[in-house]
Amino acid sequence: MQETTPLSAQQAQMLSQLVDGLSGEQLAWVRGFLAGINHSVRQAGAPASVAASAAPAAPQLTILYGSQTGHAQEVAEHAKARAVAAGFKVDLFAMGDYKASRLKNDKLLLVAVSTQGEGEPPDDARDFYDFLHGAKAPQLDGTRFAVLGLGDSSYEKFCQAGKDFDARLAALGAQRLVPRVDSDVDYDAPAERWIDDTVEALARVAAPAAPGKSTGVSDGFSLAALASGIAPAAASSQYSRKQPFDATVIETVKLSGRGSSKEVHHIELSLEGSGLTYEPGDALGVVVQNDAALVDTLIDTLALDPQATTTTQDSTLSLRDAFLRAYDITTLSRAFLEKYAALAQSSELKALLGAGNETALRDYLHGRDVIDVVRQFPARKVKAAEFVGTLRTLQPRLYSIASSLAANPGAVHITVGAVRYDSHGRARRGVASTYLADIAREGQVVPVYIEANRNFKLPQDSHVPVIMIGPGTGIAPFRAFVEERQALDAPGKNWLFFGDRNFRTDFLYQREWQRYVKDGALTKIDLAFSRDTDDKVYVQHRMREQGKALYAWLQEGAHLYVCGDADQMARDVNTALIDIVTEHGGLAPDAAAEYVKTLQREKRYQRDVY
Repeated sequence: MQETTPLSAQQAQMLSQLVDGLSGEQLAWVRGFLAGINHSVRQAGAPASVAASAAPAAPQLTILYGSQTGHAQEVAEHAKARAVAAGFKVDLFAMGDYKASRLKNDKLLLVAVSTQGEGEPPDDARDFYDFLHGAKAPQLDGTRFAVLGLGDSSYEKFCQAGKDFDARLAALGAQRLVPRVDSDVDYDAPAERWIDDTVEALARVAAPAAPGKSTGVSDGFSLAALASGIAPAAASSQYSRKQPFDATVIETVKLSGRGSSKEVHHIELSLEGSGLTYEPGDALGVVVQNDAALVDTLIDTLALDPQATTTTQDSTLSLRDAFLRAYDITTLSRAFLEKYAALAQSSELKALLGAGNETALRDYLHGRDVIDVVRQFPARKVKAAEFVGTLRTLQPRLYSIASSLAANPGAVHITVGAVRYDSHGRARRGVASTYLADIAREGQVVPVYIEANRNFKLPQDSHVPVIMIGPGTGIAPFRAFVEERQALDAPGKNWLFFGDRNFRTDFLYQREWQRYVKDGALTKIDLAFSRDTDDKVYVQHRMREQGKALYAWLQEGAHLYVCGDADQMARDVNTALIDIVTEHGGLAPDAAAEYVKTLQREKRYQRDVY
């Protein structure tokens, strides 16, 4: 606490203990509780009519989020806490839970939405997105709004969902409170600025409706400052994305067999003493490092001093340490090329970025990394600070958790496919996957945290049947699902579709699945190994073969889950699902598609795709 606080040292200590670890929404509730006490004290002895007239109604704000992994929801919850602390009454909705009929009456609207795949909105935002862009969307004259987009600049359609929402709301007559913000994978700072600017703009807009409204809780103390910068924790623990836990490696096992074209590892980590907890469907965040040899090569190519210091967002490091731990030196994006083209004063690179060269740019980005650009377009006498300014922050990687905490107390398991390939005359290594495969040895530590996935959860009713579709390393969360259901003696049926290249070398966790079938924990299993037959067979083909039974399970109330590749597999599975409902449900294709959408709305069809 600051020295100017009216609290005693003991009171200050008690308050610090209270707020330590609270989520933004919990802080907002505390703020409201204290504000109520403060109001009661100020109005003590005053007539009821006076008390009522002295408390103007709080202006109403609606916040919507569309989130695939939880980041947009995290930002939305943070924005809610800040707005509540500033005196607003706030309704917070996932877009999938929002009744579109109230849109015309919501005059103050904030939107935080991520983008997945090739410019698509998240699954839980699709219905609202379609409504907003359809003929039934109302005119929104008199509505004020702000949009934050979350995305990844290495994708061509960066933050496209956010751009679409922003443009459509404006086209319907709504006015922007602040300009749209497009945030990259290191979204914390831009999201914080967006919230600051938006809450300030909201206060100006709402001022006439609530004259003299104080944003503080009492004369000497305001929780607004505490609420800022505090995001909801995924678990009751001091450890988070910004402060990871050093988890000791318990065991690593290579799952792919000799002769496999893949390299897949099962890694077990200890969470003892961390306080971290998780549920099946959640992800493990891994704070990774770049390959040391690649770092040294890049520094040599740039002719820079590895011991020169550079300042990151959090600390001052040597250039070598910064390239190792703080900056992304592999992923190519248009944003990097634009900055580097200016630094290198390369007309050729600038031409590649010009209008009409989108296809050529896309081809150039594929299979290359930062050092390829530096070698092809050298910058003369570049300074360390100048080059660092072209890079984005090295982000943690998320891995679907492959274990149940109920079955493995104090531990967490992940399934890692090591990425190694040759491209443009150089050997390439996946940053996180090879870091884990090569460095994660028994007794060593890996910095981790838990990332909750609220959109990929087992049904609360343990009697409900579950259908799981997870080819390749997409099998990971379903190992957790089955472990959990067995550990809790859940009576519901479980059906797994798994696929990979070869039965002999790529049947991940084969003995475990065979044991689960024998024990009755796994009711059905269907396998697809694409390289074992002349005609390639994938999980969607097995789904079609089992279409009658699969539809019957859905009619019984089964929940269906898909995990893995978003670009091809998830789309093929979705198409197969619609075709199965069409054939075995006797529905027209449009009606079958609506049936599948209804499954999504009811949270009975959930996807964890990437």
